[in-house]
Parts: sequence; structure tokens; C-alpha cells
Amino acid sequence: MSRPQLPKPAKLLIGLIMQEKRYIAAAAEALIEKFGPVDMASSWLPFDYTTYYEPEMGAPLFRRILAFKTLIKQRELAQIKLATNELEQEYSTGGKRTVNIDPGYMLHERFVLATGKNYSHRIYIGRRIYADLTLIYEKDRFRALPWTYPGYADERMLAYLQQVRNKYALDLRST
Repeated sequence: MSRPQLPKPAKLLIGLIMQEKRYIAAAAEALIEKFGPVDMASSWLPFDYTTYYEPEMGAPLFRRILAFKTLIKQRELAQIKLATNELEQEYSTGGKRTVNIDPGYMLHERFVLATGKNYSHRIYIGRRIYADLTLIYEKDRFRALPWTYPGYADERMLAYLQQVRNKYALDLRST
């Protein structure tokens, strides 16, 4: 018999994709207001793995990932996704988003993103939101899965996520 156990707190990460980098200040300020201070931010990464967002947001696109200091309960991910969807709408112009905002969380063993789209590897977590198992951690590094978005399998992204994982380990020790 397996014994139920409480889930560990998770490190909140939020990815932002945009054409005009100037939008980062207002978007980050709104996210900080909702989720607390950022303790790590990635460098700007080119977002050129797909043209999916270009009709709506233009090109070239850039991504930045923010890691938040305050650990979250894993069950909060659906509500966080709904809150970031509202922010996307606030920053829309003429019905088109200027910023794409993707929340997720990190644990020692995995990185999970929130999405409103169902698929075979996504688990429903409530409020019309699914959890996408994006990366797993094994043999001292994050590993992509067959469905991992290419931007999250990129070596620069994996290096940043490793730094966040190291910080998360320190965060857990201090709780």
C-alpha cells in the first residue's frame, strides 16, 4: 500500500515571450505584484523554434524566464495560469497579445508547465487547466521528453533551469 504524502512546495517559473522587450518591465511588475519577488531571471533568449506566435505578435520574438522567490503549493498552478491569462488580455492590443505568459513550476525531479490544451501526456488539474510534464531530471540533468517544446530542450534553457534548480534546493533548506 502506498502511503499518501504531502507534496513539496514548488519553485514558480514564468516564461514571457514578446517581440518588443520594453514590455518586460510592466509585465514583470504585474507578476511581482501577484506572485512576489523574482530571485532569478534568464537572459533574453531568441524564440525562433516556431512561427506559431508570429501572426499575432510579430517577429522576431524573444523569451525571458522569471523564477520567483516565494515557493508555491503545486495545487495553485491552475489558478496561476488563469491569472497569467488575464494579464495577457490586459496587455493585448486590438485583440492581439503583445506578451505570451506561460507559468510552470519546478521540483527536484521535474519541470511542469500549465496549459489550457489537453493532450495525451497532460494531466487535468482543474479549472480547465492541464499540467504538461515538460522535463524530467535524471542523471544530474534535465532531460527532454518526446513532446517537450524545442525552446525548453535548448541547451541555454537547460543551463538556466539547472541554476534555478540549484537555487530551489537552497530555498527548500531554508523553509
